[in-house]
Amino acid sequence: MKKFSERLFAHLSRRNYVPASAAAIAKDWRLNTKLRQAFNAEVGQLVRAGRLAMIKGDRLCIPQEADLVTGKINFRQKGSAMVAPETRATEPRKPAIYIDAADTGTALQGDKVVVRLRSPRERDFPFFLKAGEQAGRVIEILERGAATLTGTLQRGKTYFYVTPDDPRIPHDIIVGDPQKAGLKPPAQVGDKVVVQLNEWKERHLNPDGTVVQRLGRAFEPRAELAAIYHKYNLETTFPDLVVREAAAILPEVQPEDLTGRRDFRDIPTFTIDPDDAKDFDDALSLEYLDGGEVRVGVHIADVSHYVKPGTALDREAQQRGNSTYLVGTVIPMLPEKLSNGLCSLVEAKDRLTKAAIFTFTRHGAVKTVEFANTVICSRKRLTYKQAYALMFEDDLNKIRRLPLPAAHQTGSTGRALNELSHAELTELQKWVRQLWTIGAKIRKERMAQGSLDLDMPETKIFVDAEGYADRIEKIENDESHQLIEEFMLLANEAVARHTRTNRLPSLYRVHDDPDEARLGELRQFLTTFNVKTGDLMNRAEVVKLLAQLKHHPQGYILRTQLLRSMRKACYRSTHDGHYGLNKKDYTHFTSPIRRYADLVVHRVLGTWLARQPGYRAVHTDQLAEHLSLTEINSTEAERDSVKVKLMEYFDREADRKKKTVFDAIITDVRNHGFFIELSDAGAFGMVPVSSLRDDFYVLNGAGSAFIGRKSKRKFELGAKIKVIVLKVDRQKRLIDFTVP
Repeated sequence: MKKFSERLFAHLSRRNYVPASAAAIAKDWRLNTKLRQAFNAEVGQLVRAGRLAMIKGDRLCIPQEADLVTGKINFRQKGSAMVAPETRATEPRKPAIYIDAADTGTALQGDKVVVRLRSPRERDFPFFLKAGEQAGRVIEILERGAATLTGTLQRGKTYFYVTPDDPRIPHDIIVGDPQKAGLKPPAQVGDKVVVQLNEWKERHLNPDGTVVQRLGRAFEPRAELAAIYHKYNLETTFPDLVVREAAAILPEVQPEDLTGRRDFRDIPTFTIDPDDAKDFDDALSLEYLDGGEVRVGVHIADVSHYVKPGTALDREAQQRGNSTYLVGTVIPMLPEKLSNGLCSLVEAKDRLTKAAIFTFTRHGAVKTVEFANTVICSRKRLTYKQAYALMFEDDLNKIRRLPLPAAHQTGSTGRALNELSHAELTELQKWVRQLWTIGAKIRKERMAQGSLDLDMPETKIFVDAEGYADRIEKIENDESHQLIEEFMLLANEAVARHTRTNRLPSLYRVHDDPDEARLGELRQFLTTFNVKTGDLMNRAEVVKLLAQLKHHPQGYILRTQLLRSMRKACYRSTHDGHYGLNKKDYTHFTSPIRRYADLVVHRVLGTWLARQPGYRAVHTDQLAEHLSLTEINSTEAERDSVKVKLMEYFDREADRKKKTVFDAIITDVRNHGFFIELSDAGAFGMVPVSSLRDDFYVLNGAGSAFIGRKSKRKFELGAKIKVIVLKVDRQKRLIDFTVP
């Protein structure tokens, strides 16, 4: 297809090549009209992809040879930016390039840009960059990150404008009179709207555009959600053909579906999931065998039985790549009939599954591994809280009093524990404890072998029936989570080892070794917090560091920095290992309702079980790249959703007469105040020194504490304090706190 690329790169790489236009090269090559058109089209593709650059107007060159780099620009709120050099999603990232606010040109957040690297010898080269770090200037916009953006419609004295939702876009967008935009009803000041951007060429002028859609009133839950849907291209509905295919599937498991399946319906089986789980991918079964041996089945919803390759259902699922979980809602990969219905392993319903079945010796070691198509009937839908109580609480009456999850927050509540008979509850407790006995041993061995404990406390935001942020809960990765995690990891590893050793073209979950330079920077950063480490390229030193940070006052922030210093996990068609887990073989097998990668792995396993041909390797290469990109998009949308809902929660908190007092820790001290992290709410903010009214506070000589002149009261780095919300700027996503 690319008939000119190889010849063109060879031409541009010649030692005596002088940059020339595409037209001049085509003339030099004596291309006829038809070939010239194909040549120009291919050059255009290479320029847009960043593999070629144009200098001095229209002259072609290889970017690296002209100190040019292409990549995506990410702004900071104060106007400076970082450009991430372009790589495939399945490849390790390259170091980002610093762009001063004055050097960003007419770039906007997310644009693909061409950057000319600056020499460290230049007079105004950023003094704060370390040796080897690079700075540059944006010289060309290759492709806008988005043709539209969302924001709030405002009115100046003589014009209308839209303040972008994304605080990294510092420019207001000038728009025409919304009454003349042709919308019905027309957008009003204070509405959340979508703006179609016009071409922006003059940096000294604000960008302009046209209001093309009204999403609702700004800061209302529906409007905020609609803005996230738009920004991340999330489709909330399915095409008609997909809906029709899903409707044609019978709503219950049929007798003919059971052919060739191992029947586990009479074997104790149950699920353990969060309170607000919308779908249920996985279940565990337990059997007691002779000689003290135990058989554990990891049963995963058999989506591949219903979603066949080449169908509209399959094409749509592949395009979406995964479900996207926003606060209070989910954009599913599959229609609700499958995701919340026939494929969801709900309580007391027959369900088709694929299983990794492990037999454990009486000492808890894996004796055998089998794979099979199975059918199950879950005895109980447990929440993590219920499972935790069964693991550690002996008083069954206390366990019975645990409430069900809110019906509007979950796909299935299951029976209340107080509806179970004494015998049922006693048996359930016995099974859960047996599984944890095995799971705890697996976890201990995994950690002893160098697996990194990278689990972070999660801040979960719950919404009320109207969609408003209602409650924040800190979710710890306790033993109930670890029980499920260990068996899922075990199944993922077993399936990956099976596909590798049988040379089956498949997808793998890969986490590359970290970059030495990034870990060196982290090591220097940690010293500012009095955290001393050895060589972090040595896994044992990373394990020690993680143990140290568990008890450090700024542990959450420092663990976050450690995670950012590592490479991102991705999908690949090659079994390149998983650094974080320290596993040679790893894949995603356990969530096919919400991840297309897992559905692919199920098909690979299914074709092996049926002795049929599997996926072609070239297909899995392309698929791995696509699914890595959709995962990144969903992750960014989910983070955005959390930020929006945190602002909503604290904005409502600021309006309350009776303020909630939050526990916090001081994470940084500046001239105008100190930054804090809330211990349980996962939020960050600032306490302006001007808000401290009980005394006049001055910064100490070390710049690490504010001290009251009269009271000598001290607010120092690392101190634990109580705070209340002072004010919230939802547009800039900033929260100010003060001390009660």
